[in-house]
Amino acid sequence: PADPARGNRRLLYEVNNRGNLGMLGFFNFARRSNRPSTAEHGGDGFLMVLGYTLLWSAWNWDVTEGHERLQIELPVAIQDGAPITGLVAAEMTVDEPTDAKPVAWGDSRGYPAVSLDTARARLTVREDQRGTRREIAPDRWQFARRRDGRLVASPTHVYLADGFEPGLLYELVYEAGEPRVVGLGLAAIRDAVSFFRFAPTDAAGAPNPLALAMPDKALVFGISQSGRVIQHMLLEALHLDEAGRMVFDGAFVHVAGGGKGSFNHRFAQTTRHPSQHEDHQYPADIFPFTTTPQRDPVTGAEASVLDRARAAGAVPYLFYTMTSTEYWTRSASLLHTSVAGAADAGLDPRARLYVVAGAQHGNYVLPDRGIYENCGNPMDHRALARALLPALDRWLSAGTPPPEGVHPRLADGTLGPVDAYRARFPSIPGVRVPEANLAPPRLELGPRFAGEGIIDRVPPGLGAPYVTLVPLPDADGIDLGGIRLPEAAAPLGTYTGWNLRRAEHGAPQALGRWGGSFVPFAPTEAARLAAGDPRPSLAARYPTKEAYEARVHAAAEGLVAQGYLLAQDVGWMVARSLRAYDGVLAHEPGATDCRYLRGFL
Repeated sequence: PADPARGNRRLLYEVNNRGNLGMLGFFNFARRSNRPSTAEHGGDGFLMVLGYTLLWSAWNWDVTEGHERLQIELPVAIQDGAPITGLVAAEMTVDEPTDAKPVAWGDSRGYPAVSLDTARARLTVREDQRGTRREIAPDRWQFARRRDGRLVASPTHVYLADGFEPGLLYELVYEAGEPRVVGLGLAAIRDAVSFFRFAPTDAAGAPNPLALAMPDKALVFGISQSGRVIQHMLLEALHLDEAGRMVFDGAFVHVAGGGKGSFNHRFAQTTRHPSQHEDHQYPADIFPFTTTPQRDPVTGAEASVLDRARAAGAVPYLFYTMTSTEYWTRSASLLHTSVAGAADAGLDPRARLYVVAGAQHGNYVLPDRGIYENCGNPMDHRALARALLPALDRWLSAGTPPPEGVHPRLADGTLGPVDAYRARFPSIPGVRVPEANLAPPRLELGPRFAGEGIIDRVPPGLGAPYVTLVPLPDADGIDLGGIRLPEAAAPLGTYTGWNLRRAEHGAPQALGRWGGSFVPFAPTEAARLAAGDPRPSLAARYPTKEAYEARVHAAAEGLVAQGYLLAQDVGWMVARSLRAYDGVLAHEPGATDCRYLRGFL
């Protein structure tokens, strides 16, 4: 804060996501920017009013240039003064036809091939993860990319003469060089937070900018990949600095699912993570998953994510927040069930889990279907996070108990297998229901991975999958077992955490990686009956707009009373819901465009 006296002496560090800053857009309802500098980038000033000192720093080496993303250079590993090379697997899939593709995705860099001779590499294609790999002849592809309309050699791109077909899984296994010491990125996070929290000066004697008001406590926040970074740091006790101090007292892990990541091994690819269709061969969803000890009956391993932290007496206070999407595409149930999916598992006393029923992975509204069959899910779950962040702070600072965690469970019948979900989901005309969710395999990476972080089996073997479960739906198709925001408590349609791919974009049996669905209710009973929709119409649920407003307002006030919503955000949520009501009511039944969802903005 410009005036330290108005600060709360709390440092809030965000692990950036692929070089992008998210917490101002998330907590402050701000316009997203990777170099926030204007009032617009500060949004409504939520974090500033609370008095936080905000900190970002770079950590993942493979972030590409552009849009002012944060970047870091990490050293290339060598052994006895000599370069290190090794086999690397790069999976590639496309949504639109193309003939050239980078070996990495998500605005990230890949490891360069040692040789451009395609006879020294192997390119294959298959329909799904356990499908048979069919080799593509070396003379049908090149290490090359298109630049200014010309084909030029590139050690990090693949040109395929016959073109990449949407939805198929192409896998390149090649000898790569220049392995970065990727784990130093986690140490960079640790050391940055440690310096700003504890050090009066740097090694050269320059003062810490916070020296006049050193933080009493520090919190770390991460969305998606960034949340998995926090989990990985906890697993390896990299939240402890070189003096053995815990650099953050609390962690807010948002939509990370059950995974960690490729963040600390040789030839690690930080952007990779398993989804239902893609990238199963990368070590992100790996045992252990829970905050309390459990046993894997297949391997016999016994562990928890917090074993090292617990042994050091350094377990931070933890908030996990999930949406329905993470149960479909990010193995979220493994955070709180046995790996066999047979029983609920408890959380550490310092951990809470909050699941937003019916929400999707991110907060955005798209005007068209894109690669998906259904319009996207417009539910906005940021207001919940705005209530939970100060609750986490009060818990770790003053011992004030936070709101009770809420998540689906086997014991109360709100969590179950996909078959049970399909049996309970309403038969909505024209809506396909997924046949599977992500069930990550136990990876067979070779004998040196566990001890040395070296993958000897490339691609790895796919062992028995972990059993993952999903929240079960009510008669409207909205998930049970989670926190129901006003949009789900007074619904205008069915909100799901999943969305299937359209056939023209390939893999129509597969789920999109992060998208959910919204299927509106019919406006009237006559329209509902004509369509054969089993869900009651809007008119049957809400005789007037005023009746709908009352339902929304009551739902919001109920969440305020339980601690899941701030009183200051009730008006915003009600106004948004009323705009959405107008948009859905004006939507023509059977129309395929999604522009009416702009009412949710």
